[in-house]
Amino acid sequence: MTDLLAIEPWRLAASYLFLILLLIMSQLLKLRRGKEFLVAAVRMTLQLVMVGYILEFVFSQRHILVTLTIMFFMQSFALVTIFSRFKGKINPRMKKVVALAMFIGTSVPLAYFMIVVIAANPWYEPRFFIPIAGMTIGNSMTGITLGTERLAQVFQTSRARIEEALMLGATPQLAVGDFLSDTFSAAIIPTINAMLGMGIIFIPGMMTGQILAGASPLDAIKYQIVIMMGILGSVALAVFLIIQLGYRTFFNERAQLINNQE
Repeated sequence: MTDLLAIEPWRLAASYLFLILLLIMSQLLKLRRGKEFLVAAVRMTLQLVMVGYILEFVFSQRHILVTLTIMFFMQSFALVTIFSRFKGKINPRMKKVVALAMFIGTSVPLAYFMIVVIAANPWYEPRFFIPIAGMTIGNSMTGITLGTERLAQVFQTSRARIEEALMLGATPQLAVGDFLSDTFSAAIIPTINAMLGMGIIFIPGMMTGQILAGASPLDAIKYQIVIMMGILGSVALAVFLIIQLGYRTFFNERAQLINNQE
């Protein structure tokens, strides 16, 4: 196996040719989104450079408080991203549920993964913990966003149907039971689709990185499998918490539907 190939600065700069091509295509098609594409590329570059220096520091420290602080920061930033998407669309109680789903849905599976599956020593070894936490939190953020969006949509578009079921004597859980199943399915399906295409249609980024770094493809496969299982568990738990606790925030103590802003 060969070592990871070094990328000289001029080769790194050469990769931005693809951004230039995108900007040219955008101009030819009159999309008027060139600024958005440019901002995305600049932001990505600055964020990755910043993260690179931070990780260099964190990896050299190997302190549990530093590692957990980084994880908390990632979870908090994910929450800010989710809340910005649903500004004015979900009630304060639902926001608490989203926060709970993010922190529990990512922390519990991650702890199990690091202690039992990976058996890292120490379990908070930043070289393993932080990259895996990033993948877990990122995928959970997608699942939580989809679950919250679908749940809010249900109570907006199917309000009359839910109220009719309530008037007929159904409990809130019974009135929205089918909707909760559909919400869970819609939120989890991107993760399932990624698993279905993995290995045949595409090689995951983490596995690609390990192979480029000189790891055996068979060892890379093992890591990819266990990490994908960890991601699946995290997304499933987070979405389950969203639907099981989230739907209750749309009802008051008398089992009546409330407005989103209450």
